[in-house]
Amino acid sequence: MKTITVFGSSLPKEGEKEFQTAYELGKKLGQNGFNVCSGGYQGIMNAVSKGAAETGAEAIGITVDIFNAAPSKYLTKEIQCDSLFERIEKLISTGDAYIILNGGTGTLVELSIVWEYANKGLMKGKPVCCLGKMWEPIIKTIDERMAYEGRKTGIVKCFENANDCVEYLRLSV
Repeated sequence: MKTITVFGSSLPKEGEKEFQTAYELGKKLGQNGFNVCSGGYQGIMNAVSKGAAETGAEAIGITVDIFNAAPSKYLTKEIQCDSLFERIEKLISTGDAYIILNGGTGTLVELSIVWEYANKGLMKGKPVCCLGKMWEPIIKTIDERMAYEGRKTGIVKCFENANDCVEYLRLSV
């Protein structure tokens, strides 16, 4: 089974819209034959792990001890890292594709690194998707800059709903 790494905020709680979106995404990914990988803690990471695990898919958590946080109880596998940079590298190397959900600066860093790897040809054939409207203006602005510089555009695809995003991955991965 292919693995989709999902990035997003650690803050959403069960019952909140962002948590529910991530939970449904995890479930859809599992139902379509994908395992999920996340940072392994709470919020979106917990939600996507819960959704995937409920379908019998693997829910991999890449953790690092600097947060003093408990890993998600829905993980089927935990990989512990010694540093934040090692964790980011492991999140990227584990994924066959990436979905970026709402998040803050940490999520922005993860999106930026994945995008840079794709831009520089350091990884090939790994789709990068943003789910929801939050990232659309950022993606549009960076793509405009990429076009100005004569670089490849359209590396990151934006989707408004999980169904379209998962269908794109099902056909692309």
